[in-house]
Amino acid sequence: MNLDISEQKKMVVITIKEERLDAHNATDLKAELLALFEQGKKNILINLQDVRFIDSSGLGALVSGFKNAITNQGSLKLAGLQPQVKSMFELTRLHRVFDIYPSPADVPELP
Repeated sequence: MNLDISEQKKMVVITIKEERLDAHNATDLKAELLALFEQGKKNILINLQDVRFIDSSGLGALVSGFKNAITNQGSLKLAGLQPQVKSMFELTRLHRVFDIYPSPADVPELP
C-alpha cells in the first residue's frame, strides 16, 4: 500500500496514495495504524483525498483504527473524503462516529 506519513499539528498524518481502499489493501492500513499506536502515537489523521472507492474492508480497517485510538486515549480523524467515499460513510452512518473534515488544513490543532 502506498502511504505518505508525516507529522503535522501534533498528529501523525497518513495520506493514502491509492484510488481504492478495499479488501486488497485494507489489512496493510490496519497493520500500519496498529504499529503507530504501538510506537506511542496517539492522534492520527487519515487523508483520503486520493481515495475514490472504499468497501466494507476499508471501512473495517478505519473502524479498527478508531477503536485502537480510543483504547490508547487518542483520536483518529478523517479528511478529504471524495463524494463516493463520503456517501459510503453516510450510508453506514459512520459519519456520526468519525470526526470528518473537508481537508487536512481544516483540522484544528491539538492542545
